[in-house]
Amino acid sequence: MSEFKCHHFNFQQRVGRETESTRVKRLTVSIRLSNLLKRNLIDQQKKERAQQVRSSIPAMNRILATKAGSNVYRLRIPWRSFSNDAAPKLSNPNAGDPEKGSEAQQYDIAIVGGGMVGLALASSLASKPLTKHLNVAIVDSNPALGRKNFIKKDDLPDARVSTITPATISFLKDINAWRFVEQHRHAYFDKMQVWDYTGLSYAKYNARDADKEVLGCVVENKVLLSSLLSHVQDMDFLKKIHPSRLTSMSILPNSSSSEVDSTSSMTALFTHGRLAKLELEDGSSLYAKLVVGADGGKSRVRELAGIRTTGWNYSQNAIICTVEHAVENHCAWQRFLPSGPLAVLPIGDKFSNIVWTMTPKESLDFKSMTDDDFLKAVNHALDYGYGPHPTSGILGSSDLFSWLKGGISSSANDCFEIPPKVIKLASERMAFPLSLRHANDYASKRVVLIGDAAHTVHPLAGQGVNLGFGDASSLSSVISEGIAVGADIGEVSLLKKYEADRKPANITMMAVLDGFQKAYSVDFGPLNFLRAAAFHGAHHISPLKKSIISYASGEMRLPLFA
Repeated sequence: MSEFKCHHFNFQQRVGRETESTRVKRLTVSIRLSNLLKRNLIDQQKKERAQQVRSSIPAMNRILATKAGSNVYRLRIPWRSFSNDAAPKLSNPNAGDPEKGSEAQQYDIAIVGGGMVGLALASSLASKPLTKHLNVAIVDSNPALGRKNFIKKDDLPDARVSTITPATISFLKDINAWRFVEQHRHAYFDKMQVWDYTGLSYAKYNARDADKEVLGCVVENKVLLSSLLSHVQDMDFLKKIHPSRLTSMSILPNSSSSEVDSTSSMTALFTHGRLAKLELEDGSSLYAKLVVGADGGKSRVRELAGIRTTGWNYSQNAIICTVEHAVENHCAWQRFLPSGPLAVLPIGDKFSNIVWTMTPKESLDFKSMTDDDFLKAVNHALDYGYGPHPTSGILGSSDLFSWLKGGISSSANDCFEIPPKVIKLASERMAFPLSLRHANDYASKRVVLIGDAAHTVHPLAGQGVNLGFGDASSLSSVISEGIAVGADIGEVSLLKKYEADRKPANITMMAVLDGFQKAYSVDFGPLNFLRAAAFHGAHHISPLKKSIISYASGEMRLPLFA
C-alpha cells in the first residue's frame, strides 16, 4: 500500500502538464487499480473471518458434547456421539511447532498392543453405555488386525492355545464376544487329572464336584484374537487401528492454568499435561488422555513410563505343539515330572495341545529330535515313564482322609486313568523361556498396564491370559465409573482404583503358581510324601476339592479360606 500511495502522488504531479484526454486515461487506471486493491483487502478479510468461524466449530461441538455428556451421566442413560467420524483431526496441529508437520490425531484412549487382552479391553469399552462413545486407537503392527475372518476352517489347530476359565467365559459372554468364539474350533472339558512321577497319589477334578457345567475351554489364540476383532468391528464404536509400533511417549506435568480446558487445541492440552503424546515407527503421532500398555511381557509402554518390575527367570523352557490321538480327548491331563509339568489339553476333534516344561538343554534336544522319537517320549512320560502309576491311596490306605470326604463316595470315575496315546504330530514344536515378572505399579499419570505388561506367570495352570482378561474387565469398569462422575480418565487417582482391584488377585495367583513350580522342582523323599498327601487331600476332601475348582475357575477365593 505504501508503494501505491507514493506512485499515486507522483502521478498527480504530472497530471497538470498533460492533456485532458491523457489525464482522464491515467485517472481511470488509477481508480481501477485502487478498486482492485480494495477488493483484494475485502476478500482477504472475508477469508480470515471464515477461517475463524471454521476453527470455532470443533470447539463449540466439544462444549456442547461436554454439556450433553454431563447431563447424560446425571440421567444415567447412554451417551450418543455427535459425530460418526472416527477421530477428530486437526488440519495443521503442528502449526508454529518446529516438529514435523505430519497430521496428528486425538483420542480418548490409546491401547498399545492389539493382542487378546488389548482387544478384550476395546470390546468391553464398546459394550458399556458410558464408554462406547469414546475415541479409541489401537496401536499394533500385526497385519492380521487389518483383516476380518482370517481363520480358515480347514487349517490344523495352532500350537498356541489358551485355557479359558468359566469366569473368563462369563466375561466374554457379557460383552457379547463369546458367540464369535463358538463359530470356530474350541473344546470344553469337564474333568481333569493331575499326578506326579512318584506314583504315590493323584487328584481328579470334575465340574460336578463344584456344581459347574465345565472346568474350562481350550481355544486357539488366533481364534480368540479373530473373535474379539470381529466383535470390535461389528460394534458402533469409534476406533482406529494404527498398524505401527510405539517408539516414544511424552507426558508433561499438569499445569494449573485456567485458560486450558477440553476445548483447547491438542498442542495446548499436551503442553499443560492433559494429553499424552505418542510417536509411532511410521512417523505418525497421536495424542490420548489415557495410554493402555497391553503390549506383552517386554512392554514398550512400561519401559517408557519408567515402571519397574520384580521377578526372575525360571531355569525352564516350555515346548508347545499340537498332537493327534486315535480317539477324541475330553479331559485335561497334567503330570508333574522331575524337570517340570507335562500338560495335555483337548482342542477338539481328535487333537490335543502339549505344553511340556523342561530344562533349556532338554528343550533343545526334544525340539530337534525326530517326530517319531518325540511322540514316543510324550507317550512314555504320560504312562510308566519316570515312575509307576499312582494307587488309589497313600501308604496303602484309601480311607486315611475318609472322615473329610463330605459324604462323597469314590466311584469308577474317580479312579486313575491313563491318557490317550498320541499317534501323530500335527504342528511344529516351539520353545520359549519361562519367567515371572510383576510390575511394581500398574498405573502412573496417563498410563496403565494390563495383561502380561503388568504380570507374567508360569504356564503350569494356564492362568496367564485369564488374569489379563480380568484386568480388561476391571479397567473398563473403572473407566466407566470415572466418566459417570466426570473424572479425567487419565488421572492416576482414578487408575489406582483399578490397581487396587487387580493387584492383590494377580499377586495371589502368581504366588500360588510359583509355589507349585518350586514344590515340584525338588526331588526329596519327605517332600515327595507331603506332595502326595496334598494330592490325596485334594482328591478326597470334598470342601477342599470344591474350593480348588472354584479358585481355578476364576472365582478368586483361596482354597481353605473360601
